Parts: sequence; structure tokens; C-alpha cells
Amino acid sequence: MAGRFYVTTAIDYANGDPHIGHAYEKIGADVIARYRRLAGDDVHFLTGMDEHGQKVAQAAAERGIAPQAFVDDIAGRFQAMWKALDISYDQFIRTTDPAHKAGARALIKRIHDSSPDDFYERTYEGWYCVGCELFKRENEIADGKCVLHPTRELQWTEERNWFFRLSRYGDFLKRLFAERPDFLQPEARRNEMLGLLAEGAEDISITRSRLAWAIPFPIASSGGETQGTWVWFDALPNYLTATGYPDRSWRERWPADLHVIGKDITRLHAIVWPAMLQAAELPLPRRVWAHGFVNFAGERLSKSAGAKLDVAEAIARYGADALRYFLLREVPFDADGNFSWERFDERYTADLANALGNLASRSIAMVERYRGAIVPPGPRTALDDADAVDLAAYHAALDGSRGYLHHEALQAVWRMVARGNEYVDHQAPWKQARDPALAAALDETLASLMRQLARFAVLLQPFMPGKAAALWRQLGGPGDVAAQRFADLMALDATAWHVAKGDSLFPKERAATS
Repeated sequence: MAGRFYVTTAIDYANGDPHIGHAYEKIGADVIARYRRLAGDDVHFLTGMDEHGQKVAQAAAERGIAPQAFVDDIAGRFQAMWKALDISYDQFIRTTDPAHKAGARALIKRIHDSSPDDFYERTYEGWYCVGCELFKRENEIADGKCVLHPTRELQWTEERNWFFRLSRYGDFLKRLFAERPDFLQPEARRNEMLGLLAEGAEDISITRSRLAWAIPFPIASSGGETQGTWVWFDALPNYLTATGYPDRSWRERWPADLHVIGKDITRLHAIVWPAMLQAAELPLPRRVWAHGFVNFAGERLSKSAGAKLDVAEAIARYGADALRYFLLREVPFDADGNFSWERFDERYTADLANALGNLASRSIAMVERYRGAIVPPGPRTALDDADAVDLAAYHAALDGSRGYLHHEALQAVWRMVARGNEYVDHQAPWKQARDPALAAALDETLASLMRQLARFAVLLQPFMPGKAAALWRQLGGPGDVAAQRFADLMALDATAWHVAKGDSLFPKERAATS
């Protein structure tokens, strides 16, 4: 299983602060990256900022500052938020980076050299959504507004642009989806794209004539004008330019193993981006995973739509790890889900404080009380055997074989947590401790519980890295929990570890009122 693994997120558009939807995607991708590291892979995890386009230029003008100063400030806020959420990215790319600009222009030139007929000039008119930075089809407009940005006025736009002949790639894309059914997941997103392709792939405008805040398109128009590159034709190549493209070393990392994106930009990543790469005669990414939305009070979280949830407030409630857990347990990574403060409180109390936290606290306390804080030896038990079944389910949910079903992985872990609590109640080690004839049975009980808790620390490290590390330290585990490997997990032996029950992992008194 071990090898190289290059995972990316969508780069966030630099026109406002990070919201819970951004956080959900980055946490989900971070879980995948951390999981692959525990599997022994050499992981490269990319995220970053999409910093060009008309929307950014307008937002900067409204503040009365230069676009570069505006995006510098926004990028700093996003990086601070990812630090607060313990996102373990390896690279943070910005489309204003000189290397990206050069790489994006090089890719456009390569498309032109490899497939010169794919670029042509045409006068175009249509309804343009600044929020999406896209011309909108009729089925994407409701009541005269973009369905994704219902508070923004669509702009009727007419200008002469460069176009990309996407229509040429309809048959290629149909074959791609047929021959590589795992290329785009979940299946619902794949079916949506097949539906669009059945209607016919339309050529797309890839330059803007009056956009200064953009990468200059490297091919002059017939009138000698240098236009600005459409923001998506600039943004999508970030996954490639991050590898160093066009320098020779780029092939060491490309193609990406996984693009993690939101479902609203599936067409761009599963139709436009593969067509661009095919036109350039470059390898395609291996997989695109399009997750759903986090809704709040039944509405999609959107700055433009007015449904907001402050990420810093959510972190402050119980800490970053609790928020990471809640989002990925409550919102399936293959569908939409809902955030509510009441449900957050319920999950924190029931799952984290009462179930996992209590199991860890009382088990470690009993090793301290009955065995002088030294984990005794003990044979494999039925608890280990039962956990092995759920461990297989955990891996099946995260290793890519069935996609990326984070909620199922957490469900598997919490079946183990429930089993551990049942085991304590059944074994009643406090009773075993009162009978010297049951000393060996007590050792077996405590050793089994410590092995299970050690497994939990490893299995939860992708989801709750801070709390997993704290649990590992309380157990007296050697080194860093992030340095452990799944291959060794069921053989993990906690014998002779020196436990030290510290502060409660999930203190109930941190609960707040909404």
C-alpha cells in the first residue's frame, strides 16, 4: 500500500474570510493525508488560494486598496485558520506566486502547441455571474439570478474573447468516465457529469478583455490585445504548477492521486480540467472526490446567501479536535449534512466526553490504582478479536477502495468505544482487584483495555490529532502517535508502558450555550 500520494483541495477564492464549508473540506482532506501517512505513504498535501478575477478586483476596490494587498491579507487569515484547525498541509500555493503564473502560462502555451485548433477567437454574449466567474446556462438561472449566488445581479456581457474548444472532448470524457468509473466519485456526481455530457459539451470563454487583475493570456488576440486569463483557466493548473511544472522535476509528483473539491465545482474539475490536460497531452489526475455541503439551520452556508457560521466560534466551543470530529461524523463526506449547535453539544457530550473520554479516564485510573501505573502483560482477548472486524471497516472507509467515507470510519471506531465500555462493565476490574485469586484476570483486563486505547489513539490521529496525541501521552506510548503505522496496529503491545492520567480529554465544563 505504501507509496507516493499527492492530495489536493480546491484553492479558496480570496474574497472573504474562511467559513465552515472551507473548513469541512480542508479537515476532510487532512484526514485523508494523515491516514495515508499512517499507512506509510510519502504524502504531499496541497492547499492554497485562488487570488485573481473580477470578484477579487471588485472587493479590493470596495476597500480602497490594491488587489495584491487585499489578497495578502485574506491569505493570511486562511493560513491562520488552517493552523487553528491543525491542517497538516505540506504546501500552500497562491495563484499570485510568480512560479504559478509562469507555470499556468506555460500550460496554456503547451495546449496551443499541442492542439492549436483548440483555441479560437469569438464574440460572445451572455449572462455572467461574478460570484462564480462563469457565464451561466439557462438551467443555472432561477428568477433571473444565479442559483448559487441568488443575491448577486447577473451581468449581461458581450465581448470578443479567446475560447477553448471543449466540445471537441465530449467523446473523450465519456470514454474516461466509462473506462475509469472511479475517476469521479461519489457516483451521484459522476451521473451528473454524464448527464451534462449527454447534452453536449459547450466551448468556453477563457479570457476577459477588460480584466487587469489576472494572469495575462500568453497569446495575443487578432487585434493585438493581451487579455486577462479567465480565473478558472488560471486556478485549475495550480495542482500542476505546484509540482514545479514546467521544470523537469514536475513528473516526480504528477499526476495527482486525489483532488478533493466541493460538488458545486465538479464540472470544472471533472470536465474542463481533464480536457485541458488532454489537450496539453499530459496525464490526468487519478481521482476527483466531490463532497457535499454543510448546511446551517437547513440552509446552505454562504456569505452571499446570508447563512453564516463563524468558524472561530465553533472552535472556541470545545476546541478544534471536537469540531473536526463533529463535522466528519455528522456530515457524510459523500453527501450534504447539517450543522446545529444543539447537535454539536449532543455529540460532544455523548460521544467524546461520556463514551471515549470516560473510557480512557477510568481505564487509565485503574492501571494507576491497581498496578502502580505500569501496564501489565496480558494475552489477546475477545475484545481484540472483535475490534479487528471494525478495524477492517475503518480502513475500507478511508483507503479509497470505496471512496472516502469518513463518517463510516468514525462509526467503526465508536463501535469499538462502545465495546470497550461494555467490556469494562462486564469484567468489573474493581471487583477483580479485591480478589487476589483474580490477579491474572485483572492483568488481562487492564492490558486489553490499554491496547484498545492505544489503537484508538492511532485510529483517531487523522481526525483529532491533538486529542490523539494527548491520549497517547497519557498511555505512555513511545514517541509520536503520528509516527505509528497501521501495519503494526493489531500487534501493538502496551506492556510496561507507564500511564499518567492527565487532564480530562473532553471536559464537560467546556460546554457553552448557543
